[in-house]
Amino acid sequence: MTRVALIDDHESVRLGLEAACAREQDTAVVFSGSNVSEYLAWRVTTGEAPADVVVLDLTLGDGTTVTENVQRLVADGSSVIIHSVADRPAAVREALAAGATGIVSKASPIHEVIAAVRTVASGEPLNNVEWASAVEADREFADAQLSAREREVLRLYAAGLPLKAVAERLGVAYSTAKENITRVRVKYVEVGRPAPTKVDLLRRAMEDGILQQPEGDRDG
Repeated sequence: MTRVALIDDHESVRLGLEAACAREQDTAVVFSGSNVSEYLAWRVTTGEAPADVVVLDLTLGDGTTVTENVQRLVADGSSVIIHSVADRPAAVREALAAGATGIVSKASPIHEVIAAVRTVASGEPLNNVEWASAVEADREFADAQLSAREREVLRLYAAGLPLKAVAERLGVAYSTAKENITRVRVKYVEVGRPAPTKVDLLRRAMEDGILQQPEGDRDG
């Protein structure tokens, strides 16, 4: 069962998502509210575990920033999907850089929102039209300036190969491949797109066109 929290200051949006989740056997809304502080206070009061996925409005009416909201939720242990009209690419990019897993437009059919929740809950990167639009609207987002060798190491490693196998495939020492991945992580941090885990590296590789979206199950 995927535990979902809905944070949006438009009650009608929350009610629609709650009703949709209620129709799904594998999804349960554990919290529905208008801001992140309210959700975190609920967590403390009830002792409930963090939601698996938080569906978060891009802009809330309490004066908080999207960076602050996403970082608080990620630090609390949840994956975050931005639910937005997606007409502010800079704000969307800010949310993704802060650690949001992806974005779903409020114009999307409800079943696409539910599908996005399932995708994120399974640990897979969310790669959709809204995500691509946010990236394409701001070219700096994709500019980590990786070298050709760094891109090749990232492509193989993010595709699921162990680092030792990557080194063997490219005919380089393990230490060289490891150094390349370290440099890749540093470069992504420098452009505000940290990638501390292998899943994060997969996400970055897909964002930058280094790796295509996986068509089937692959090791993370």
